[in-house]
Amino acid sequence: MMRIIFPLLVGIATLFVGSAAAQNGATLRSDAPDSHTVVKGDTLWGISGRFLNEPWRWPEVWRMNRDQIRNPHLIYPGQVILLDRSGPWLSVGRRIGGSQGMRDEKLQPQVYSEPLTEAVPSIPLQVIEPFLTKPLIVDQARIEGAATIVATETSRVLMGSGDTVFAKNVREGTQVWQILRPARPLEDPVTHKVVAYEANYLGTAKVSEFGTPATLEILSAVEEIEVGDLMVPSERPSVFAYAPHAPAEDIDGRVMSIYRGVTETGRLHVIALNVGERDGLERGHVVALHRNRGVAEFKGDDGKETFVLPDKRYGLGVVFRVFDHVAYALVMESDGPVVIGDMVRKP
Repeated sequence: MMRIIFPLLVGIATLFVGSAAAQNGATLRSDAPDSHTVVKGDTLWGISGRFLNEPWRWPEVWRMNRDQIRNPHLIYPGQVILLDRSGPWLSVGRRIGGSQGMRDEKLQPQVYSEPLTEAVPSIPLQVIEPFLTKPLIVDQARIEGAATIVATETSRVLMGSGDTVFAKNVREGTQVWQILRPARPLEDPVTHKVVAYEANYLGTAKVSEFGTPATLEILSAVEEIEVGDLMVPSERPSVFAYAPHAPAEDIDGRVMSIYRGVTETGRLHVIALNVGERDGLERGHVVALHRNRGVAEFKGDDGKETFVLPDKRYGLGVVFRVFDHVAYALVMESDGPVVIGDMVRKP
C-alpha cells in the first residue's frame, strides 16, 4: 500500500494559527534543531521531544487538518522534519541538492510514495501490541456469558497447542476463540470495590465441530490450558493510530494496578486506571500522573501545625485501550516510579 506525502510537505490546512498554538502551550525547546532526519525506531512523540518542551502537544504544531490530527498521516525513515519557528510549525520534507544545509536548499513540492510497513508510529507500538487484541478485562457479565472448557480428549489435566478440548456455550458462527483465566480482581484504590477482573490470556482455539459440547483444537498456547478455563470470541486486530490529545473534560482517577502485579513501575510500562469510557476517556488521551506528597507537621512557637503538601505532577501516560470503568495507559514520561494509588488528571 502506498501513500502520497505531498500534502504533508506543503500543508493541506492549518489547524491552529500561531497565536492559537501559543495559547495551547506548545512551546519550543531552547535547543530545538532546525530539522531532524527520521531514522528507524523513531516515534512521533520522540521526534517531537527534540523540538517541543511537551512532546505530546505535537498535533498542535503540525500542518495537518483536523481529521489528520485524530488519525495522523504517518512519516517514514529518511524523511526530514522541518521546523518553522514563526509558528512554530513542523512539516515533512526531503533533502534536496546533495550536502547543502537545509537553510540554503530550495524546497520544491515533491510527490513520492513509501511502503506503509516502514511508517513511524505515534508511540512505541511494540510495547502495547500484545495488549491491543488480547482480552484484558472481564466483568461479571462477560464471565457469565463466556464459553467454558469442560473436558479434554485424553483426560489430561494440562493442555497445549494441537490438543483437543470440549467446551460448552460455544455460539455457532464464531470459529476462533481466545482462551483466558480471570487472574485477579482489580480493586479501586479509593472505594476498595472490585470494578473488574484482569484476564490472564492463555491462547486461542478453533472450532472443529459445533455441538453441546463443541469440539475445538488449540491453535496456540502461551500458558498451559486446563478444564474450567473460559473462552471469548477472538477480537479483530486493533491498530493504534491516534495522535495524543488532552481529554475534553477534567479527569479524576487513580492508578489502579500495574501489569504483571508489581507495586511500582516506570517509563514505557503499562498501567491500569480506575476510570474508563464512562468517565470520558478514549484512545489517544494523554493523562498527567500526580503523586500525593502527604502531610507535614511543623512544631513552632504557636504549637504544632499540620500542612497538606501540594501534589506533584511527575509524568505522562497515553491511553491506548478503554473499557467501561477501566483504561490501560502506557507511561511515556516519568520523574520517579509510578505507584498504585497515584492520581490521574487532565494535563
